[in-house]
Order: sequence, then structure tokens, then C-alpha cells
Amino acid sequence: MASPRILLCGDVFGRINQLFKRVSTVSKSTGPFDALFCVGQFFPEEEENLNELMDYIEGKSQIPIPTYFIGDYGVGAAKLLSIASTHLENRGFKIDGLKICNNLYCLKGSGKVTLHGLSIAYLSGKHPSETQKFGAYSQDDIDALRAWAEEPRIVDLFLTNEWPSNVSKRADVSDAPAEVTDPAGSDPTISELVAEIKPRYHIAGTKGVYYAREPYSNTESSHVTRFLGLAPVGNKDKQKFIHAISPTPASTMSSTEICMKPANTTLSPYAVEAGTTQAKRPNSIDSDTQFWRYDVSQKRQRQGNGKTEKLCFKFLSSGSCLQGEKCNFQHDMDGREQFMRGVCFDFLTKGKCERGPDCSFKHNLVDLTENISHGKQRSEKTGRSKECWFCLSSPNVESHLILCIGENFYCALAKGPLIEDHALIIPIEHSGNVFEVESEVELELERFKKALKMYFKNQGKEVVFFEWVSKHNSHTNIQAIPIPLPKASVVRGFFCLAAKKLGFEFLEINSTKNYSEGRKSLKTQFNKDVSIFYVELPDGTILSHSVEDNEKFLVQFGREVLAGLLNVPDKADWKSCKLSKEEEMKMTEAFKKRFEIFDPTR
Repeated sequence: MASPRILLCGDVFGRINQLFKRVSTVSKSTGPFDALFCVGQFFPEEEENLNELMDYIEGKSQIPIPTYFIGDYGVGAAKLLSIASTHLENRGFKIDGLKICNNLYCLKGSGKVTLHGLSIAYLSGKHPSETQKFGAYSQDDIDALRAWAEEPRIVDLFLTNEWPSNVSKRADVSDAPAEVTDPAGSDPTISELVAEIKPRYHIAGTKGVYYAREPYSNTESSHVTRFLGLAPVGNKDKQKFIHAISPTPASTMSSTEICMKPANTTLSPYAVEAGTTQAKRPNSIDSDTQFWRYDVSQKRQRQGNGKTEKLCFKFLSSGSCLQGEKCNFQHDMDGREQFMRGVCFDFLTKGKCERGPDCSFKHNLVDLTENISHGKQRSEKTGRSKECWFCLSSPNVESHLILCIGENFYCALAKGPLIEDHALIIPIEHSGNVFEVESEVELELERFKKALKMYFKNQGKEVVFFEWVSKHNSHTNIQAIPIPLPKASVVRGFFCLAAKKLGFEFLEINSTKNYSEGRKSLKTQFNKDVSIFYVELPDGTILSHSVEDNEKFLVQFGREVLAGLLNVPDKADWKSCKLSKEEEMKMTEAFKKRFEIFDPTR
């Protein structure tokens, strides 16, 4: 798959015509390009210069290429972005940004998205100050980025408006403009973030100068980072304001390619000098506020506990924290319960939710005392959770995706499928795992698996089953993803390589295509106090890994590995693969017709 071709631009200041005239020229000579990313101030500084942008928004002029910007400040920004947020197409979660008009999108707040196969992190706005209120980033935005920085997947591009402080340190600046070393337009918070995120490319604006720094090595990482500061559109000194790159997505690169370092690579400008006092890291006592998300002191006071500690963000979102006992914030199961009981993830982690009325989760904290006392009774009597997406009796179940229903399990198509015919086998009643079920229930599960294997074999494909069993009792589901026959033999290698990158090795169970025997062996390893991931390969081998509390592990690990194997890395996140309900219904009906002769419930 060809590498995406990307254009990067500095502050636009509302000079839209000049920008796209230059884009057109560059495209004719070296294009075409897939997207344009603008950093620094996008909107004009004066009211009279807003007309150019309005011509594009009103459709009088056309934007020639998908354009994304993070400089959400300047004249007209507040009004235009407020109006855009009310448009029908901007309701719900928008992974590709807030649509302003055709081919123009604003990336608000902070985020980590996949576009054209590239993993892109961004921080919109500038450092908050008395003069910079609208269009300033918040502590919530910083916290979210720091949490994403802990994920092992490499970020290809990091977009910020302001430069990181000290970026020219350890670099050759003999021919650089004086503005490069001037602290104006630099932000120490950006320095902290980029040192944690370790992107392959960091692009910034606002300094009014072009500067391409030598690549630098990253602490505790094998790849290098390239910093690029871009000048404003139409600057008087005619410094470079647009730059083209064609980076291969890190998710498709080999470890050898990732580790390659150019001859002019320098040390990181953010690394601590030998012999100096250790700089405070984000997980130190004074500066690790990014790990907490909301204060539970009032709840504790109502319960007679006067503590005022705040909850650990990483524990809340993933159930574990790399800092373990050294973490200065609470690994509080009540906060974890909030998330597990249907409170919106974005509401808990960022204090807000951009899905609006389309979000089906709660935007308030649950009274856990009442919820738990009734929850046990509800679980014993009905075995379901009202908020659970997978409980068949839940009002939130996506019933239009269901393919067939058995006595203890049902089969459904996956929401946000990795590829066509991506299916799930799901317990009907709320269940955290299927390792403790009776033998006759296990037999029905095997019938569902056998039916899917026969169905995919009829299409000339093999099938890979995998499951993430969380000790926090989320509703388990077994994912079934078809694999083309030529790739079936390399599935094991892909999973083992991914495991090595995360620092663990799989325990291998060779069951010689007898899944029943393989699962019996797997059940002997199961410990309900530990989460487990396992994958059943086409050749009958089962690879399993027990995940400890303090271990970094991706909940979407199985999907990300197969996305790489199937050359669809941009589909690793199911949220980027969402279909309309009408499309899902058509997909389900088509699968049912093809699956009819294999359906084990008929």
C-alpha cells in the first residue's frame, strides 16, 4: 500500500486564497496529495480579512483537498465554530474533526486519530492565559494526551500550534534565524508532551519562522523524531510555509525500519543532562496530575471518609496503572465501577462528551451504594445489565446485527467491523467469561465455532477466534475474523511479533485442531483474579497471555494485530469503521442468507 502524501502548513491568518493557490501549484508539480494539515492560527487577525474564508464556507469557492486545522482562534473563530457544531453532520462523535464546510475540518481539543493509515495526535488551541481564553487548550486536553502517550503504538504525526521550549537545544542552529532560539512562541507544556508521546514527526507554527531541526533520538524508544516549524502563509521574508512529506505509517513498518537513524541524528533536546538534578517527570509527586480525572472527596465525606484524594485516570480507563503502588492517586474501584456501569468514558476522562444526544451512555455519576445493592439482586434474577451493549435482554443491544440465537449464546455481526463478515459469539446472559460454564453450554459454543469455520471454509478462508477476558466482569465476546488462505500460515508469527513488541511471550497450547481439548487446557490456566487474552489460530494452536494489574496491555490488541496482517491498519479502531444502521441491516441480511445452511440453531 502506497504511503500517504501529506501537506503541512503554518499559520494561515485567514489568507485562504494564497494558501490554496500554493497548494494547487505544489499539487501540479509533485502531487496529488491526500490531506493538508494546518498548525498555528488559522483564522484572520482582523475582521475585514474574514471574507476570504467566508467565500469557502458559503460555497462560493471550493477547497481542493481535505484540510484539517488546530488553530481554533482568531477573528470569527468562536462564532463560526459554534455555528458548525450545531450542524446535523457534526452531531455525535466525529473522529475526522468538526466539519466546517466541504473539505475543511477543525480538530478540537486534543485527540489521537487514524487518517490515511497514519496515527495522528494533536493539541488544538494555545497555552491558556489572560488574553488567550477562547482557543486555549485545557488541562483535560493535556491529561488525555498523556494517557494516550502510554499506549505502545507509535504516533506518526503530532500537531501543535506552539513550539516546544528548547527544541533547538543540542541542534546545529548556526544558519537558523534568531527567532529559533527566542523563547517567544514556545510552550514548556508542549516540550513535556512531545517527550512523552515521542512522535515520528512534530509539526508546529506560531513563531513566524521556518525551521527543520535535525532528527533526534528519544529516551526509552528506538525511533527518531523530526521537528518542523513552519512560517505563516504570505510572510514578508518569504520563508517556507508549506511542506510535503510522505511517511510510511509506523503500523506497517518493520522493527528494522522503525529503528533506522540518520547520520545527523542528535540527542533529545528534552533529555536530562548527565550530572544535573533529575527533571521532574510527569509521574513525580509534584507533576503527575494527569493521572486523576475527578474528585470523589464529597462522596467519601458522605460515607464518613474525610480523604480528598483524586482518582487515577489510567486505572479508571484501563483497570491498571503502570505506576502501581508508586502512583499518588487512588486506584479506586468505585471509579472503575462508574465506567463499568455505563457512565460515558469521555465524561469520566475529559469531563465532557462530544457525542451529544447520540451518546447512549450516562453523563452523570451513578449512586453506587444504591446501584450495587440493587445490582446484585438484578444480576441474580435476570443476569443482565441495563447499560450493557451485549446482554440480549438489554434495551441497548444492537438487535439488528443479530444473526442467530441459541440456548446460551447468540451470534452477531461486529459493530464497526474490521472486514466484511467480522462476527461475534456472545453469551446471552451477562457473563465475564465462559471458562466456568457447564460442559453442555461449552458444547453449544463449539457448535457456533464449527458453523463459522465451515461457513468461511466454503468461501476459501480460515477463521481466527480471539477473546479478551477482563477480571472486571465486562460482557465477554468471542470475535471471529476470516483470514484469506494465503495469510493463514503467518497469523501466529504476527501475534508473536506483536507480543514481543509489548514485552511478553505467549503461552502456546497445541491442540491439533481440536478446539475442545485446547479450551480444556486453557481453562486450567484461568484465574478469575487475572485478565486473560487468547487467540485460537487456524492450525488449532491457542496462544494465551495472563495480564497482570500493573502490565500495559491493549484491550484492542487482537484487532490491531489482525488489522496489520490484513493491510487495513486504519481500521484498527472500531470507531473509525462505524456504518449507518441501514448499512448494518443490509450487511446482516446478506450474511444471514449466506450463513443459512451452516446456522447451528436451525
